[in-house]
Amino acid sequence: MGQTITEKIFSDHVGRPVFAGEIIKSTIDMVIGNDITTPISIRAFEESGATKLANPDGFSIVMDHYIPAKDIASANQAKISREFAYKHDLKHYFDEKDMGIEHALLPEKGLVVPGDVIIGADSHTCTHGALGAFATGMGSTDLAFAMVTGGNWFKVPESIKVVFSGKPGKHVYGKDLILEVIRQIGVDGALYRTLEFTGDTLAHLSMDDRFSLCNMAIEAGAKSGIVAVDDITKAFLSDKNLAREPKYFYSDADATYVHILHIDVAALEPVIAYPFLPSNGKSITQAVNDALDIDQVFIGSCTNGRISDLRIAAQILKGRKVARKTRLIITPATQKISQQAQKEGLVDIFIEAGAVFSNPTCGACLGGYMGILGKGERCVATTNRNFVGRMGDRTSEIYLANSAVAAASAVAGTIADPRDL
Repeated sequence: MGQTITEKIFSDHVGRPVFAGEIIKSTIDMVIGNDITTPISIRAFEESGATKLANPDGFSIVMDHYIPAKDIASANQAKISREFAYKHDLKHYFDEKDMGIEHALLPEKGLVVPGDVIIGADSHTCTHGALGAFATGMGSTDLAFAMVTGGNWFKVPESIKVVFSGKPGKHVYGKDLILEVIRQIGVDGALYRTLEFTGDTLAHLSMDDRFSLCNMAIEAGAKSGIVAVDDITKAFLSDKNLAREPKYFYSDADATYVHILHIDVAALEPVIAYPFLPSNGKSITQAVNDALDIDQVFIGSCTNGRISDLRIAAQILKGRKVARKTRLIITPATQKISQQAQKEGLVDIFIEAGAVFSNPTCGACLGGYMGILGKGERCVATTNRNFVGRMGDRTSEIYLANSAVAAASAVAGTIADPRDL
């Protein structure tokens, strides 16, 4: 009986063939915490009576949501994780000295590896599936159990196969592909399932595009998103000092899928998700016709804060100005990306256009800080969620888009088609 890539990864970790629907206990290669969720895990870890981490080199804390601290509460919360990291001499602890958004930073550091099982107390942990790993978000107490035991319990998820065909058109990226998937199946269309992304389109998608794809699998209700390793993946990994030896798994031709979704990418326009659901996708043509004034544009987050996103934005912003009544905030996902943007002169382009270029942070994405929306304000954002009140006041509106649409909209002051610039 054939297996999916997900079933094969779990089989390797359990030591026997396993299939969708089975309840298993698996070892975990990397456990990821952040400044919001880790304090809860630490409390549970210490209340259990544990004194040592089961796998210290397989545990990382990334301070990314409210760092540098925005207020007293966030400072005290960060202090808990910081003291725990020092107490246990954590090798993979990242704060202001080497900061970044966890789901961009860890792949950059080579800490997530093909064939891994990865959990994090953050729903967008599924991002790491772009590297051919099983990665999923879990609760803080689940994290604590893994900290104590080195493993956790899973129900092996069923898989939905998404087949992308055709070459993407101009300014159509991984973000548009996942928004189209969510538009078609809804926010619960992949509930507790793996979205396995396949098809000839993948040959045209960079690793940054693939990270965006897997990042928003959770927005379709999925347990994980995954892309099998190919030459593009291997090229991305080639300069990394990988934490473990990679293992490459591929789905069998006779593997079982609960559904197969076909999407003609060649016919796809840039997609924008209107409030208040990521599934409320519309074409850029319709959005332009709606002529909605935009108060703020945010380019960043674990979905679209990578160097390719900044390059795309810079191409559009060069020689242009942000509209008078629109604010543009650009947030790199890691310090390395920030440095690269400076070396390439992208930061100068942003500032000359009238943008704010910030330190790496989740910040505005979750309505944390550095970009809160006021009453009735509209924001075009490259983030992953546009729920009520996600980035500020409950009457504000978020329109999810790719980096090109976001940059073009900042210039126009209304939702704009980058292909027209």
